[in-house]
Amino acid sequence: MNEVEQARRKLLDGVRRFTNDVFPEKKDAYEKVMRLGQSPHTLFLTCADSRIEPAAVTQSQPGEIFVSRNIGNLVPAYGEMLGGISAVIEYAVAALEVKQVVICGHSDCGAMKGLLNPEQVAALPTVRSWLRNAEAALSVAQALHGTQEALLDLLIQQNVLLQMNHLKTHPSIAGALAKGKVEVSGWVYDIGSGTVSVYDEGTRKFEPVKELATP
Repeated sequence: MNEVEQARRKLLDGVRRFTNDVFPEKKDAYEKVMRLGQSPHTLFLTCADSRIEPAAVTQSQPGEIFVSRNIGNLVPAYGEMLGGISAVIEYAVAALEVKQVVICGHSDCGAMKGLLNPEQVAALPTVRSWLRNAEAALSVAQALHGTQEALLDLLIQQNVLLQMNHLKTHPSIAGALAKGKVEVSGWVYDIGSGTVSVYDEGTRKFEPVKELATP
């Protein structure tokens, strides 16, 4: 069996386990969202990295979070690259009326590594073009970092902040923010430790969730 066949078998075996073992345990929840439709409280914008599990990290049930993923958890400023991400944002805020929009970066981000080391994406023209949406974060990180080792982590944080600013240029977000109907948050998920840090406007730092006061 070659690698392609192995991947297909792994996927289908997973579907069988879901159908036979996992689904029955959550059958009531799935039937409810099927009957009532979706009503998520949060739009969760994160990276396509396969190591991130939004529902697991947030301990969310079916129908609770509306998830959009792309390379580098990027949000092009409105008008720059109108497309899938713009449509997701507009639909989530204007149609689904989510109350929270989270942009979640993560440790060991391959997209940010590509920004730092352009030769790694030299043969990937579409990825190179997409990463232009994070170039301002790279400029800030390079201006502020103290050591080379700290540069990647700082870039990951600065990218989240930049994408939050891009997000606020979208009309649906701008209007909802003005009315106090939505909140925008920036997170960084550490894959190795399982911890999440949230940007605190007061301290202007990413603070671990366990240290944040619950409203």
